[in-house]
Amino acid sequence: MIKVRPPAVAGAFYPGDRDRLAATLDRLLADAPPSPRKVPQALVVPHAGYIYSGPIAASAYARLRGAASQLRRVVLLGPSHRVRLRGLALPDTDGLATPLGVLPVDSEGAAAVARLPQVSSSALAHAQEHSLEVQFPFLQRVLPGVPVVPLVVGAASAEQVAEVLEQLWAQEGTLVLISSDLSHYLTYEEAREVDRETADRILALGAEQVDTDQACGAIPLSGLLLAALRRGLRAEELDLRNSGDTAGDRSRVVGYGAFAFDLPQETV
Repeated sequence: MIKVRPPAVAGAFYPGDRDRLAATLDRLLADAPPSPRKVPQALVVPHAGYIYSGPIAASAYARLRGAASQLRRVVLLGPSHRVRLRGLALPDTDGLATPLGVLPVDSEGAAAVARLPQVSSSALAHAQEHSLEVQFPFLQRVLPGVPVVPLVVGAASAEQVAEVLEQLWAQEGTLVLISSDLSHYLTYEEAREVDRETADRILALGAEQVDTDQACGAIPLSGLLLAALRRGLRAEELDLRNSGDTAGDRSRVVGYGAFAFDLPQETV
């Protein structure tokens, strides 16, 4: 029997009705800027409610439209918000449910990283975690049928995260997806300044210079930056805004950024 994780934040972070969710995703993707046809090797996307961060996330997911046939798996990492966790945790399920259906977990990829000492399995870490779940509907819409290796990240080093990514990135057709918001609860102008500084560090692949005050997914983000530096990738900023730009009060905002990573054009 297939074991499936039920949705925890459907109807809160994103629409709980199938048709409304599909329409919301299609609208967000249609409003995203045109993008190159080439599929990036990695993306960074935010994970707030769609009303706040959906347009920023869509600017990254738009890069994946029509790419399902080119991808074998998506490796999805996001920070743990509710459970104290050492290392990285896989789910104990075969699939991940949303109102759009069940997103399959890539058993081969999960087994490959499960052998690493920093990786465990935890149903509790995944049960209520929204940083991963809000990405599932986007993935189902732009990459139908492509399985994921979902990992909740707790207390870990950038090196430990990079090792997990490198274990799977060595296999062709693997996309890395990092879920992270940026600054939290600053004024609009303060957030713009702090998030600009963080974005510049991401563009410079400064893995040791991003901390949890600047990004709630600083640990998985830092692991990506370290691995990207080793692979000779270049970071590209796709969008950088905050909740004051989308649907929130400007006195206390949350920052969002979307970034793509790939080899420099001249080496492709």
